[in-house]
Order: sequence, then C-alpha cells, then structure tokens
Amino acid sequence: MTETPTPGTRERLIAAMTDALRRRGLHGIGLTELLAQAGAPKGVLYHHFPGGKTELAVAAIDDVVARMLRGLDALLASTPDPISATRRWMAGATARLSDTGFESGCPLATVALESTPEDPALREALARAFATLRERIARALEEHGEPHAQAQGIAALIVATYEGSLLQARVAHSSEPIAQATETLLSLLAARSAP
Repeated sequence: MTETPTPGTRERLIAAMTDALRRRGLHGIGLTELLAQAGAPKGVLYHHFPGGKTELAVAAIDDVVARMLRGLDALLASTPDPISATRRWMAGATARLSDTGFESGCPLATVALESTPEDPALREALARAFATLRERIARALEEHGEPHAQAQGIAALIVATYEGSLLQARVAHSSEPIAQATETLLSLLAARSAP
C-alpha cells in the first residue's frame, strides 16, 4: 500500500491560501492566520513566495485552475459529449458548495470581485485562469463539431454561468440558482444543436 506523501510547506501554504480565497477572499484573512493554518513560519512564506501574500494568491489561483482542468479532462474522457460533461461539472460544483454550507465558493470569482487596478499580478492571473478554462471548454466543443467562433462564445457563456450561478447560490444559501441557470443554458444549447 502506497502512502500519500505529506505535503511540503509550499503546498501547505497554497492549500491554506486556496481555502482562504474560497471562503473569505484575499483580504478576508490576515497573514498571521494564514501562516498558522498552513503551519508555517513567516520567513518560510517569503522563501517560497518572495512577493508575499499576492504571489502566494497567484500560485493558489494557478493551482486551482490546474485542478479544474484535470477535473474537466476527466469528465470529458468519461463523458465525451461536452453538454453532458458540463452538466456533470456544474453538478460537482453544486455539491462542493452545498457540502460547505454554501461558504466555500470558487476562489476565482471571489478574488476577481475584490481585485482593483492596483492588483495587476492578481488580475493577470485571473485573466489567464478564465481564458484557460474557456479555451479548454471551447476545444471540447470544437472536437464535438462546433465551429470555432461559436465554440468560443459557448465556452464563455458556460464559464460565466458557472461563476455567476455559484456566486448567486452562495449568497442565497441555495443550489437553486445553479440548477436553474444550468438547466436553462443546457436546454438552449441542446435545442440549438437538435436537427
């Protein structure tokens, strides 16, 4: 039996930041609390992330997107139809949000809402994150026969629905906004592709 290796300090810092971003946003947690959650001394943060809290947040965003892409790829491998895969992706996000009592949303949206023009590194990381997700979904749509321009637009709509409905569900403490948005979007897409 193979044991799972204990995460190193860098990984613990990223995990603590990811959790903070999901629940409270970048500015909702202090550095001392973040370090305590990661079990790391202050000097170690700057060893791994010389840019401090912002650089750690960028690393957390990149890590979240990498995990989202792995999840999407796994879904698309087992459910090649991108519309069905989208339904499962949204259902998974709904379950994760519900399991946390509607307290732990998508860190991308949380950080995007609180970022300002004075946060260029965060904004660049978020823009890259959203673009990467849109591109992966668009590629799946194109592989399923959707023309390039339409695949790009549908992918943007899927990501907007995902992020927007998660925000609404978190505020409402209900999965209804996600269910309603998902069903409406997927019904429209299915009707569009029907002969």
